[in-house]
Amino acid sequence: MMRKRFENRVVIVTGGSSGIGLATARGFAREGAHVVICARNEARLHGAADAIRQAGGSVSATVLDLTDLDGFSALVSETAKACGRLDVLVNNAAVTRHGMISRLSLDSWRKNFSVTVDATFVGTRAALDFMCAQGSGTVINVSSSCGSKAAKGMAGYSAAKAAMNQFANCAAIEVADRGVRVNTVIPGSIDTPAIRAATGGDQAIIDQLESAIPMRRSGRPEEVAAAILFLASDEASFITGVELPVDGGKLAELYVPALLK
Repeated sequence: MMRKRFENRVVIVTGGSSGIGLATARGFAREGAHVVICARNEARLHGAADAIRQAGGSVSATVLDLTDLDGFSALVSETAKACGRLDVLVNNAAVTRHGMISRLSLDSWRKNFSVTVDATFVGTRAALDFMCAQGSGTVINVSSSCGSKAAKGMAGYSAAKAAMNQFANCAAIEVADRGVRVNTVIPGSIDTPAIRAATGGDQAIIDQLESAIPMRRSGRPEEVAAAILFLASDEASFITGVELPVDGGKLAELYVPALLK
C-alpha cells in the first residue's frame, strides 16, 4: 500500500469549518494526518468534523474565536504537547471589514488586523517554538490577491493581508536554518460561502468577478487546498518564503484593453 503523504503527522487548520479551511482539513485527513480544526461557529465546526470522520479521517475540533489570542496560542502549544509533535499550522481564518477609507472607522480598520495579523503572529510564534525544537515543520498562511493589488473599499483588508505576506517572509528567513519552512498561498476569487455572502448571492456580481479572471471562472476551495498540501509536503522541502498565487492568472495580468485580437 502506498504511504500517504501526511501519515502520522499533526496539522492545525484555523477557520476549518467551511470554504478553503474545510477543504484543506479534508485534504490533510485524507492523506493520513490527524487534523485539529478551530472556528467560531460551533454547529458548523462540529458538522465539519463529523464529515471528516465519516470519510475515515482523524480530526478534533475546538470552538475558538481567534481574537482570543491567548486561547489560540494555548491551542497550538497544547496540541503540540498532547500529540508529541506539530507538523503543520495553516493560518486560514480572517475577519473582514470592508469600506471606503473616508467612511472606515478606526475600529473596523483594526478588526481587519485582529485575526489576519495578530492571530497569525501569536499562532506562528507558538508553533515555531515547538517546530524549531523538533527540527521540522511548516507554517502556511492563506492570504489574498488583495494583499498585492489595490481595490476600492478594501484598504483595511488589503493592508492586513500585505502585512501577513511580509510577516511570513520574515518568519521564513528567521527559521530557515532550523528545518522549518514558512510559505504563503495567495487565493484569488474562490467560490466559498464567504464570497457568496459578500456578493449577497447575486449571480450578476459573481459573473462580473469571473469575467475579470483570465481563466474566466472562480477557483474551487479544493484547488487552494491542493496548493497548501503541496507546500506542506516533503515534495516542497526546499521551498520557503514564497507567495504562491492560486488565482486563475489574475496577478499575472496587466489589466489593459487587448491590443491584439
